[in-house]
Amino acid sequence: MSELRRTDLSVKQERALLVGVILPGSTADPRDPLGELGSLAKTAGAKVVGQILQRRHRVDAGTYIGSGKAVEIAQLAVAERADVVLFDNDLSPGQIGSLEKIINEEAGKKWGEGIKVLDRSELILDIFATRAQTHEAKLQVELAQMQYTYPRLARMWGHLERIKSGAGGGMGIGTRGPGETQLETDRRLVRKRISDLKDDIEKIQNRKSRLVQHRISEHFTVCIVGYTNAGKSTLFNTLTAAGTYADDKLFATLDTKTRAWKLERGIEVLLSDTVGFVRDLPHNLVASFRATLEEAISADLLLHVLDVGHPHAQVQFDSVHAVLNDIGAKDKPEILLLNKIDTDEGADAHYVWKNLHPNALAVSARTGKGLSELLEAVYNQVRGQQVEVTMVADVTNGKLLSFIESHTRVQERSTTDDRIQIRAIMGKRTLSDLQRNEQVEVVSVDPLQ
Repeated sequence: MSELRRTDLSVKQERALLVGVILPGSTADPRDPLGELGSLAKTAGAKVVGQILQRRHRVDAGTYIGSGKAVEIAQLAVAERADVVLFDNDLSPGQIGSLEKIINEEAGKKWGEGIKVLDRSELILDIFATRAQTHEAKLQVELAQMQYTYPRLARMWGHLERIKSGAGGGMGIGTRGPGETQLETDRRLVRKRISDLKDDIEKIQNRKSRLVQHRISEHFTVCIVGYTNAGKSTLFNTLTAAGTYADDKLFATLDTKTRAWKLERGIEVLLSDTVGFVRDLPHNLVASFRATLEEAISADLLLHVLDVGHPHAQVQFDSVHAVLNDIGAKDKPEILLLNKIDTDEGADAHYVWKNLHPNALAVSARTGKGLSELLEAVYNQVRGQQVEVTMVADVTNGKLLSFIESHTRVQERSTTDDRIQIRAIMGKRTLSDLQRNEQVEVVSVDPLQ
């Protein structure tokens, strides 16, 4: 299957021309519409050599941008010796094929052997492919790639397009059968691989869901979410000393990490770091990474990290909430963290955001500034989910007593004959489990003082 994975479309170490089409309702930042595409290109390892921006009321069916603009792009690509043209939009297979043909005719190169055209989704998929480390992440990326590739297989078989006969524009005699048979074979192979990947990922999702549900039944869980490169992994490392990889690149983290995070006064929660979100994240990736995002879906509390000094901060803020909505986590309790206040931009901008979101906390994940306020805020959230319970059980019931010891914070014990009375602090989920157990008598339940 390696020949079907489009590894030839990597943009590593290539000269890239950026193209963006601004349509009504565009989510691109109006101040710098191609800024994020440039960051994506840099993350993929490409060197940006030029850019073209066009505003349209609607897309052109054939080339997305119109034939005249396509020629302009071709001329600039040739002048700048570009290896790849990157679109900040999602194109159809036919549009990519038409653009590659126009651009490579201008460059005097054979179509399929010269300058490539990649759309936004394919560029993000390429970056994800280089970032995936665990078996789970690699399967998820491959599935997204296959789902993207399947409807584009005809374009990948570029030789079928180049060997048309003159009469009627149809396929030449002697060329129709083998090519079409090979194309259908490839499609069948991709369908089979997609099915196998879905089965493998479903097994991982089921296993991970069970692990996540087991954890949240015992612990208060906190999940860090935010736009890619907002500082999530830096915050995670600062709070837990976990040593998670953090870099000034988009999508530095693809795999969820979970560690114990000790708060004040003996309270411990589980803290998870997740994959960064991005504007117009390809739907295939959202679906494929659902197992990774299970932490956010099941968390008791979300820490939304925002690079408050970023020129596109509002777009990033809206994009994160759009993804949370897509995965069914939009109504989770959330603390907004106005990160990077140690930078000049963040120091100025966080006051504006604080006016818009009075409950937000200004922090610096890098220097630790403001994190004591964060600990206090999370502690108060945990206390709201914790109760003090007095209960009585049989002193010989070892299994029950072991459960209480491992799932609660025991404050006091007293034994009378064959009965033991325990006063303990626990989460409301644990209390529900105990109330369903006929072998324990819950005497009183009180909120924490």
